[in-house]
Amino acid sequence: MDNARFADQIQQGCRALGVTVGEDVPARLHRLMGELLKWNAKVNLTAITAEEEVLEKHFLDSLAVLPEVEGAGSVLDVGAGAGFPGLPLKMARPSLSVTMVDAVGKKVGYLKAVVVVAGLGLTGTKAVHTRAEGKPDAEGLPRADRVIARAFMDLPDWLDLAPAYLAPGGHVVAMLGKAQGEDELRAQAEKRGLSLVSARAYRLPFSGAERQVAAFAKRE
Repeated sequence: MDNARFADQIQQGCRALGVTVGEDVPARLHRLMGELLKWNAKVNLTAITAEEEVLEKHFLDSLAVLPEVEGAGSVLDVGAGAGFPGLPLKMARPSLSVTMVDAVGKKVGYLKAVVVVAGLGLTGTKAVHTRAEGKPDAEGLPRADRVIARAFMDLPDWLDLAPAYLAPGGHVVAMLGKAQGEDELRAQAEKRGLSLVSARAYRLPFSGAERQVAAFAKRE
């Protein structure tokens, strides 16, 4: 896919999702896709290798949660894999401090390499090789304004784990598949001393695949 068509698809997808990115972002995402697919030929980073699917299911799906990170200074992406949603969020909002953590060394090796690629604009981004088990100090992980995961573990397990990494006033963000009812989300939160801040269902703009993102905060 050439750069112009890719950029048009990114901007079209962002409009459909109700989010905005700078004019320079599509070109950097296009370069990131090239790095991802080049590395994926050697290291198993993603089963999604068709360019149209990478664009939608990795890049646009990551950018879809921009409303949930607006106003935050830092993001911790747990189980980051090949860097989603952390890398696209950083490209779209350069002021964010983004830490990506994964237990698979080869994936973290890729993340560390791609962070230093000239032209990607990923200054202030780091990758950490560890298993997140709720002990940020021992694991060398920061506490962040937004602690986010995409299909990393079942929601109850995620709500048990993630609050340990929250900075004061921060939100746990869960990127989910098919939407769950707000009553169920609220019940899961309340069991863990959390409150449901927001829940939003959306569809990916080209395939129509269902998604939901929910944000939670510690109760005062």
